[in-house]
Amino acid sequence: MLAKVPDNSNLPKGIHRVWQLPDERLGTLWDSIVVDEQLKSQLVSQVALNFTLRGKVARSVAPLHGVILLVGEPGTGKTSLARGVANRAAQTFPSAAFQLLEVEPHSLTSAAMGKTQRAVTDLFSQSIGEAAERGPTIVLLDEVETLAADRSKMSMEANPVDIHRATDAVLVQLDALAERLPHLLFLATSNFPQAVDSAFTSRCDLVVTVPLPDANACSAILQDCLRGLSKTFPAIDALLRSPLLAKCAAACVGLDGRTIRKMVINAMARDPRVAVNPSLLTAEHLLAAAEAAVRTRHKKAS
Repeated sequence: MLAKVPDNSNLPKGIHRVWQLPDERLGTLWDSIVVDEQLKSQLVSQVALNFTLRGKVARSVAPLHGVILLVGEPGTGKTSLARGVANRAAQTFPSAAFQLLEVEPHSLTSAAMGKTQRAVTDLFSQSIGEAAERGPTIVLLDEVETLAADRSKMSMEANPVDIHRATDAVLVQLDALAERLPHLLFLATSNFPQAVDSAFTSRCDLVVTVPLPDANACSAILQDCLRGLSKTFPAIDALLRSPLLAKCAAACVGLDGRTIRKMVINAMARDPRVAVNPSLLTAEHLLAAAEAAVRTRHKKAS
């Protein structure tokens, strides 16, 4: 039976979801992410070390802040990796009741002077801090550049002073929480690492770049998507044995995982007959959709 996600209707400002871990859905999500297994293993080990080492070793010896940053292009699976590795951490320490808090950074920004800084401070010191006092807690900070923007690239004329102060508040709170709560870990993601303040990056215990899938990964993502669709439309299973599938996968190199999965769906829409009967999907449809997706990506890049 799937674990029940708690009622998220009355959560503090800035937190839009809470998971009680482990959760089978996040385990399935973790298994579906196609990235280098060494990268996955490194993440699991770093998270486990956070909960093993901190609290037992002085920070003067091991200055861990309990922050891991995942960077990479949109669609490479950073958020899914963060959720999945949080779930793996809970499975690694089965005697502890873990929880995952997901932060919505955009809900904290305000045009009113001082309100963003106060909202950030309240989120970290009260909402996150109080949650971590109850047990091992992992916090997902998606699009962390929203909260920890690079102050060196800001103009005081173009950017409200409140944005500068919000970044200051994040850094102060990270230091305070690292000292007080060793069973708290932040998993941050960013599509634009160059926009993240260097003082935040310096506090990260690990920065991992999640790359675009290579040829083998593209093939694995494509096959996984087709297998999933074949559970509803069994005829699609035959595409897994098509001699054109390898060419389709090669054509996907340069695309992110999310785009590859969407490309399969777009392939169905290339023919009105397939749209109403996906069982008619062919490898030729897939190849044409993959080539179109790559052309679109090249146009955006140019």
